[in-house]
Amino acid sequence: MREDQASRLNCTFLEPGDVLIARMPDPIGRSCVVPPTIGRAVTAVDVAILRADTSSFEPAYVAWMINAPQFHMRVEALQSGTTRKRISRRNLSTLSIPRVSLSEQRRIVEILEEHLSHLDAAHHGLRQASQRAENLHESAIRSLIPDDCPSRPLPGFLETPLTNGRSVRSRDGGFPVLRLTALKGAGVDLSERKAGDWSRAEASRFLVQRGDYLIARGSGSLRLVGRGSLVRAQPDEVAFPDTAIRARPRAETMLPEFLDMVWNSRRTRLQIEGVARTSAGIYKVNQSQLEGIELPLIPLEDQQRFVASIGAIDDHRRRLIAAISLAERRHTSLRRAVLAAAFEGKLTGRHTDAEMIEELTDV
Repeated sequence: MREDQASRLNCTFLEPGDVLIARMPDPIGRSCVVPPTIGRAVTAVDVAILRADTSSFEPAYVAWMINAPQFHMRVEALQSGTTRKRISRRNLSTLSIPRVSLSEQRRIVEILEEHLSHLDAAHHGLRQASQRAENLHESAIRSLIPDDCPSRPLPGFLETPLTNGRSVRSRDGGFPVLRLTALKGAGVDLSERKAGDWSRAEASRFLVQRGDYLIARGSGSLRLVGRGSLVRAQPDEVAFPDTAIRARPRAETMLPEFLDMVWNSRRTRLQIEGVARTSAGIYKVNQSQLEGIELPLIPLEDQQRFVASIGAIDDHRRRLIAAISLAERRHTSLRRAVLAAAFEGKLTGRHTDAEMIEELTDV
């Protein structure tokens, strides 16, 4: 942006050392310092610029103090608005920052950033572990099913042709029909339903049974269109909606659990995403497109071994993801504790800091 354009739009060019404060969620009040390498740039309208007097304040000290829990509460209290909260520049100007010597500010920043650098390194490791855990399922599938494995189009594995559900309006006391939100990664959630404006006789063609596989016909995300979910439990009488396509595997050719594992694998997803079409921002698939999807042709006994192996791997993966999630929450708590301690004069830069920070964490 040129300077004349910035002037007309009432924008201010950023300078290295400027402290930026978010005026709208999310997260409101979060602060950072403009780095020396910024070049020519202006801020968004939802960001306030605090240009500190560097003879009295270290910019990093100001930014970290605003992010510290005890100070951030004061910032959040300045929010106003009904539909969407925001902090006005006028309200931000009422904030006062405790004045301490520049040398003390720099000492606090040095100790604080040393602690935070260790936390950031640990968090980076957690993110890498999380990504590896997410990829573990797909890696196991690829190791068990080679790329040159024989395949067959989906209809060759089914007991009945692919079937679209039916659209029905809601009616109290009507026959139940699942919602699209029932299709979850762990299996169809049979409690996600509504009472439909139809009778049991009208719904009979669309009743689901254990082992049915429901495939999402449409989604605003290419990554989610055509995703499948298995009916794992024996359901009471409930129908599936027009937003799903039912695939009922034939017992002699494919285990339902095997279909569930390979359908959402990368190998199959590439085919589904390749045939999906978009209209008005919604990706869709239909029966004829899904009938062309090729699935690996594997004997039933090998499918059983495959399902058992992947099931065991998925159990380990879920436990690993749960442990990583706990560590993520602990990281957040530790970071909050370090920031709080820094501006309460409790960080010394010595090994005793770790014990004190531990006492301040809530996870």
